[in-house]
Amino acid sequence: MKFFLKLYLLLILTAAQCQPQDYGKLTYETTLPSILQENSGISLGTNDSQIYVINDSGGSNQVFTVDVHSGKIIQDITVTNATNIDWEDLASSGDDLFIGDFGNNENNRTDQTIYWVEDIAHITDPTYTTYAKSTTFTLEDQKKYPPKKGNHNFDIEAFIVHNSHFYLFTRNRNHGKNFDGTTKLYRVPQKEGHHTAVLIDSFISCSDRDDCQITSATIDHTTGKVAVLSYNKVWIFDNYEDDNFFTGYIHKIKLKHYSQKESITFKDSNTLLISEEGTSKKNGNLYSLRIDN
Repeated sequence: MKFFLKLYLLLILTAAQCQPQDYGKLTYETTLPSILQENSGISLGTNDSQIYVINDSGGSNQVFTVDVHSGKIIQDITVTNATNIDWEDLASSGDDLFIGDFGNNENNRTDQTIYWVEDIAHITDPTYTTYAKSTTFTLEDQKKYPPKKGNHNFDIEAFIVHNSHFYLFTRNRNHGKNFDGTTKLYRVPQKEGHHTAVLIDSFISCSDRDDCQITSATIDHTTGKVAVLSYNKVWIFDNYEDDNFFTGYIHKIKLKHYSQKESITFKDSNTLLISEEGTSKKNGNLYSLRIDN
């Protein structure tokens, strides 16, 4: 009798483990390796089966190339003159890759930097070292480091490159009644040296702090669509003029899947790739999301 009971319990457990996991509107692509447990930025690689990936604060000064289908690292590129203080997002334009070292959880950094890796598409060695250009900036409306309580909206974790400028989106770090879902948008010229990040607009995502902080952004250079990410939502900005991203058509997508999603990039004009950080119990996954509907 005990044998049949154990067999019955084993069959139930096996059946439960075989049930398809609910990823909401996302499609599972692969599981990322443990070395990328703190992944914080992704960008499409030389083709749609590869992505560049970085880790955030405390990680190495490396960009990893990952195969989208297998999740395996096929290349690592070390940026010799860069330190990973808090790398938070990747952006690209042509053959150049841009690394946003501007994470600012405590709103007290005065050394926020964007590194440029030029001609990255022509780097084919599995292990490579390179030198990067850099742009540093300060936010024009930040006067104190850190600012007063209730004014902690100077953390940058998302950016894009558009018309020879960087566009930076804040991750609102205010708590309680001080959180209203506002993400601020800054513009910085795509030039080396130090610049002032000019505040040009703002957008209210939603009011739930756990679900409305902006963690990554991307732009499709073919259509001009801009997508920004939170842990459970994506906002698409389309049909705007110049860099007035928030004045055109805005489409909010509820992913119906909550996890620590920190990275987003366009795979093609109608498909996004989204990655999440891992936990102590499992590695993070890479997902895709169709947006043509």
